[in-house]
Amino acid sequence: MKFIDEYRDPERARALLDRIRRKAVHEWTIMEICGGQTHSIIRNGIDQLLPPTVRLVHGPGCPVCVTPLETIERALAIASKPGVILASFGDMLRVPGSSKDLFMARSEGADVRIVFSPLEALQIARDNPQKEVVFLAVGFETTAPANAMAVWQAAREGIGNFSELVSQVMVPPAMSAILSSPGNQVQGFLAAGHVCAIMGWEEYEPVAERFHVPIVPAGFEPVDLLAGILQVVEMLEEGRTGVVNAYGRVVSREGNPQARKIMNEVYEVADRPWRGIGVIPASGLVLCEAYARFDAEKRFDVGHIAPQESPLCRSGEVLQGHLKPSDCEAFGRECTPLTPLGATMVSSEGACAAYYKYHRNTTF
Repeated sequence: MKFIDEYRDPERARALLDRIRRKAVHEWTIMEICGGQTHSIIRNGIDQLLPPTVRLVHGPGCPVCVTPLETIERALAIASKPGVILASFGDMLRVPGSSKDLFMARSEGADVRIVFSPLEALQIARDNPQKEVVFLAVGFETTAPANAMAVWQAAREGIGNFSELVSQVMVPPAMSAILSSPGNQVQGFLAAGHVCAIMGWEEYEPVAERFHVPIVPAGFEPVDLLAGILQVVEMLEEGRTGVVNAYGRVVSREGNPQARKIMNEVYEVADRPWRGIGVIPASGLVLCEAYARFDAEKRFDVGHIAPQESPLCRSGEVLQGHLKPSDCEAFGRECTPLTPLGATMVSSEGACAAYYKYHRNTTF
């Protein structure tokens, strides 16, 4: 606990804030790319403590939030089939589809189970050989190694009743998409520390070089975040670009080689739709040919499903940093945690959920 408390220490935080205020002479817009960082920033009021010259915007770093609507509809379609057990992390069950979510499907009789690991879903398949067990495999590079390991283990053991509905996405292509957009205002990034713990920061270097921006892997505690913001501000003020690691106790340049190895064996890169944003080229992972037999989308023939989003939901603009959640006309009115229009209102890492939970700029 003492170790963690060092990164919540008010005196250290105050000193970092003072340095940021002295350094931030010009106006800068910085995006934190991780939903966990967003919640920490809003919960601790970091964005309100920064000088007016430093503006934080929230990026598409919530894996639940960017899981496309068609994936939710495909999961609902699969769960409704007889003899199927759908296993998922709990935060996916309240993500709204076109007309219902997985919790509602479970209340209607579907066998939908909450698991804490894809290997737990694999165990369910071992225990129920007469059932088809489908794991809803979503997330960024952080969850990809464990999801890949479940498929690898199923292949090794010859478990034929296990498959994954895959919606894995990657951070660097999303950064490039944001920086390439016509309305982009982002000038620097805080990169997600847990993603970088897996992938390292090598893949961020081409992004920083191409778009001439600073990218700083940072942690999640207040001192971690303020140290990362200070590093970005110093680089912007000095005209420096590139990647500088502010999370050295966790992140190395090469990341976790073993985790990356299993990812690369089981998955391959593909274009991927992001909810509220659209298709980002080469931003997703799909099962490679050697493991294609574990692809639930193909096994259950649900690839044709293409539903429509609510016209009131502006979560795509929130995820790209174009809009603060409380600026959405439906926020806190038509869209609440009990009646969500988009995943950003129900995910534990969603920006809209953070603004609602911590009463940030609410008018309802």
